[in-house]
Amino acid sequence: MGTLVGHVAPGFAFLALGLWHLFSHIKLHAQQPSSYTSSPWFPASKSRYLELFLIMLGSSISVSMELFIGPERHQPFDSDGTIPSNHLHNFEHSSISMTFFVYAAFAILLDRFGPKAQYGLTQFLGALAFGQQLFLFHLHSADHMGVEGQYHLLLQIIIVVSLATTLMGIGLPKSFMVSFVRSASIMFQGVWFIVMGYALWTPSLISKGCFLNLEEGHLVVRCHDKEALHRAKSLVNIQFSWLLIAITIFVMLFYLILVEFYGEKAGYSTLTREDDLDEDLDDVESQKSKKVGEKKSFMDIGKGFEPIDMER
Repeated sequence: MGTLVGHVAPGFAFLALGLWHLFSHIKLHAQQPSSYTSSPWFPASKSRYLELFLIMLGSSISVSMELFIGPERHQPFDSDGTIPSNHLHNFEHSSISMTFFVYAAFAILLDRFGPKAQYGLTQFLGALAFGQQLFLFHLHSADHMGVEGQYHLLLQIIIVVSLATTLMGIGLPKSFMVSFVRSASIMFQGVWFIVMGYALWTPSLISKGCFLNLEEGHLVVRCHDKEALHRAKSLVNIQFSWLLIAITIFVMLFYLILVEFYGEKAGYSTLTREDDLDEDLDDVESQKSKKVGEKKSFMDIGKGFEPIDMER
């Protein structure tokens, strides 16, 4: 993962997953606002488990890249069978991918067997995957003090949101806002991974006063002095703030567009039923008024005649 591709590829995976969940939750809530219930994953039209299969496939590719394809000798161990220091982060990254693989695999099994605790257990497995991600990024063997460490620190904030909302979803399955925030945070993770990949391994994007340095077989951003390091970290914070604003604007507009598109039909049919009821009530009222009016006119006609005097 310690390369441009190693960050951009999983970034697009998280981005796609977050967008898919965001779309699905908004659509479901727009169509069924009163009976909405969250879902940890969503079946596709052609394949019920497509989302989970893709998670398993992506996780498998990630593990293969970290442990067998990426290393020079295509295996992560040293000649004596130990883990060399320059491969520690490979095992950390692969452990995260393995946990997401376990989540997707058991989500399929739980759906096939259909136990009563299916929803809660699936959410628990998702929370476990985010917890593993947070744990390994917090105690990452990579640099914590430099520019890369600042990117990882801010990434952990997003992961905390994903973890917290996933745990909250166990007890609040009908809360749309919990699902909405979780989906947005997963999407934000993807965007931040992509930004990290380009910002840390593209020489033209390195902050002024900093440079790429080869350390233990990996390129790491280093700065000439403390002032340059402080400036680089501040720029990372500004990037995070601007992305937070941009993503907030996007998810709100995305919500309004989807609600307008999917919620309009439900609202139109409801109004139509109400209009029909109003028309029926108006017809009943008019019929009643007509009947009453007929009786009154008949009585008035009778009153218009003078009584006949028989004595004449």
